[in-house]
This record gives sequence, C-alpha cells and structure tokens, in this order.
Amino acid sequence: MNNHEIDYKLYGDDMQFVEVELDPHETVIAEAGSLMMMDGDIKMETIFGDGSSNHGGLVGKLIGAGKRVITGESLFMTTFTNNGAGKKHVSFASPYPGKIVPMDLSELNGRIICQKDAFLAAAKGVTIGIEFQRKIGTGFFGGEGFIMQKLEGDGMAFVHAGGTIYQRTLQQGEKLKVDTGCLVAMTGSVDYNIEFVGGIKTALFGGEGIFFATLTGPGSVWIQSLPFSRLASKVFAALPEKGGNKGEGGIGGLFDMFNK
Repeated sequence: MNNHEIDYKLYGDDMQFVEVELDPHETVIAEAGSLMMMDGDIKMETIFGDGSSNHGGLVGKLIGAGKRVITGESLFMTTFTNNGAGKKHVSFASPYPGKIVPMDLSELNGRIICQKDAFLAAAKGVTIGIEFQRKIGTGFFGGEGFIMQKLEGDGMAFVHAGGTIYQRTLQQGEKLKVDTGCLVAMTGSVDYNIEFVGGIKTALFGGEGIFFATLTGPGSVWIQSLPFSRLASKVFAALPEKGGNKGEGGIGGLFDMFNK
C-alpha cells in the first residue's frame, strides 16, 4: 500500500463530520478550512499541492498546486500528522448540509472522478489532480465545467455532497441521465457526456435546465439530491432585496411591520 492506512468514523446525519484515527506517524490531508477538531499531539502543516510522493522537488510541488488552482481550489492543502505515541484523532466537517461519502480507492480501481468542490480529506499519498473532459460539449455545458477533480491511489478518500447521496452501479452499456449539478462522483470506467433535453418548450420552461449528463456503464456513480448551487439560488431568491417574501419569518415580519 502506497497510501497511509487510516481508520475513520462518521458522526451526524444531515450535518456530518468524519473522525479520522491516526496511528503514530500517520498523516491525513484535507482542504484548507475543513478542520473541526484534533487531539493535542497532532501536528498541522500547510503545504503546496496534495503532498503525494508523485511530486518531486519544488517544481513538482508547484505543478501539483497549480493543478488545484485550475480546478478552482485553494493553492494550499493541510496535512495532519500524529506525532504522539498512541492513536490520535482529527475531525473534518462538511461545509454545508449533506453527506460525507467514504471511498476506498483500492476497491474502486484506484481512480475516482468527482466535481471540483467535492473533495474533503484523504489519506496521505492520494493524488488530487485534474480530469479534462474529452468532449468540448461536456466541458462547456456539463455544469461543473471542462475540468473535474481526479483522486488516485489505494487509500481512503472522503467526498461531501448536498442532501441525500445515492450510489448506483451501472452495468456494461447501461445508461443513466442525471441533472448536471447532481453528479457528485464516478469511477474512471464510466463514460460521461452531455445531452440536450430536447424540445424548445421543455428547454425554456421545464425548469430543469437545457442539458443533462448522460452516464454510461460499466462503473459506479454517486448522485446528490441537493446541489449546493441549487440551495444557494433558493436562498438568494428569498432575500427581501431580491423580491423574496418578507412575511415568512413570523417575528421578523412583526419587526418589519413596526419599521415601516
């Protein structure tokens, strides 16, 4: 095994966090800002890129960090290493309501492709790279853009998504059509393409967007019921300055009445 072998435990239901158990000298990497809590003997360090052994020297580290910038992520990542004598724990929280999905890359052919903001944490040695979509249409209209994240290795990785997570195993040639924002992750063997919904009325007035993702097996896919972009758009639309209903807040509406 090239990656550190870590144990974990999930807590919560709709606002989950994952507790990672580290043996002495074991390390986990995570997105900057995802830390919830950690034991006193754990050392936290900010690094360029993902800290995997694939990047040698300063140039290699800069290339690894540059790939993360292309995907819209931070230039830096954070490592958490157990410098104590016994088992220690560090916990990472999901940034919005939803689920954390543990993925053992050794059981998934060593490669997962996910939306660019889904990665939360992983065992040290897992490579976080970029996946260019082969088809121009997929890149421009795929909802997640031309570039997605690629997790490679043989260790544990944790991704997060909104709402409820549904995992589906597709057989050879089996096809699944998904709202582009609802796709969380897929194994490397799944073919990903973009399709026009068909019909001008459906496209303009159907409320489901103009394109959807077409996933063709074999392989596994993970779907989220509530993409963060959909949640954010609903919250934005409900703001009073954007025309939202001011009276829905009960007490808030009472204050509004006295302020008029």
